[in-house]
Amino acid sequence: MAKTDVVEGDPLTVKEIELKRELQRLVKAILSQEEINVDAIDKTQQILLDLKELKIKRSPSSLDLPFPDEFRCPLSKQLMTDPVMLASGQTYDRPFIQKWLKAGNRTCPQTQQVLSHTILTPNHLIRNMISQWCKNNGIQMPDSVQYLNDEGLTEADRDLFLSLLEKMSSTLSDQKVAARELRLLTKKMPSFRSLFGESADAIPQLVRPLSQSNSNVNPNLQEDIITTLLNLSIHDNNKKLVAETPKVIPLLVEALRSGTIETRSNAAAALFTLSALDSNKELIGKSGALKPLVELLDEGNPVAMKDVASALFSLCIIQDNKARAVRDGAVRAILKKIMSNVHVDELLAILAMLSNNQKAVEEMGDLGAVTCLLNIIRETSCGRSKENCIAVLYTICYSDRTKWKTLRDEEKTYGTISQLAQNGTARAKRKANGILDRLNRAINLTHTA
Repeated sequence: MAKTDVVEGDPLTVKEIELKRELQRLVKAILSQEEINVDAIDKTQQILLDLKELKIKRSPSSLDLPFPDEFRCPLSKQLMTDPVMLASGQTYDRPFIQKWLKAGNRTCPQTQQVLSHTILTPNHLIRNMISQWCKNNGIQMPDSVQYLNDEGLTEADRDLFLSLLEKMSSTLSDQKVAARELRLLTKKMPSFRSLFGESADAIPQLVRPLSQSNSNVNPNLQEDIITTLLNLSIHDNNKKLVAETPKVIPLLVEALRSGTIETRSNAAAALFTLSALDSNKELIGKSGALKPLVELLDEGNPVAMKDVASALFSLCIIQDNKARAVRDGAVRAILKKIMSNVHVDELLAILAMLSNNQKAVEEMGDLGAVTCLLNIIRETSCGRSKENCIAVLYTICYSDRTKWKTLRDEEKTYGTISQLAQNGTARAKRKANGILDRLNRAINLTHTA
């Protein structure tokens, strides 16, 4: 009777007895069967974890005792289990400050100081002090593995991450295995992308095999490292860190020129994603990346074309990069592909962007762009492409009077510009009417003369 009273009065004891009985049953089943029962083993592991959790619940809790304020996370107000320092020097519990940063905040919650970076540095001194305090008070320190961040990272994940980075400084075979695994992990698990932002040395360790020797680099190793950089650059919090890490952009530029076509394409894609930040656009432009991008575009490999076009478009948003792209032969390469009917819509957008550069406009006129663009307006059904074509023609029209005859003949024969002035997008209508007005005034001036 006494035993029954204890069981009924203690839900944790009831649960523990049930778990132990089930554990005994599973162990007997596993031992009695000749073949390994994987399901039974999985259930056994889960029961052991449940029993461990019950033990932790029974242990004296750190929350039941007053603890020093320096052990308290300013965000959760709880005892810290994984204390880390921000760039401001303030210490927080990792899961809670990660949640703060993931929400887009770039200031220290306590000081409101703007953070120079979002790398989290483990505060081993505070952690050791907390551990000693728990030991002195006879309580079990909460295991940080129990506290997962929003993306599900555990200490085992961190250990794997660190071990893979260490292998990047080992033998070639170790480097190849580690690079491939990092590539796959950063592709499938966003949490691994964020890990690179927590250590100032993580990205330098990743690219070390490429930065140590740019000659005779193993092509598979290069492809995996460059692709991992692409995966990292997708994570918004990593864009600045990746681009500003020494040697990264030069290695991406080098990869545009060498390696497998997959490597070159992924290098272009990485430059595109990094260029989402204006500060990165300038860094990439100054690195000499535009010339190999133009050369890769000119080669015309279908695997790389879309990534190259995206990178060129994004980079040429700033004026300095437009001039660099024109100098490096972008106009000729783009028109060549458009005339070959390759990625016409994407390349027309780049051409329109370059058309406020005087040298680019002169090249377009010399390379037969007017006739090509008029043909596209007549033949395409894409409103945006028509708009980009007429925008370029408008600029050429105002810059080069020798092209007016071609435009007048087109209008007289097909009414191409008038139709666009009536049926095009709002911007296309403005540009078409501007050309018509220019042509009409030129005719009137001729008649007057």
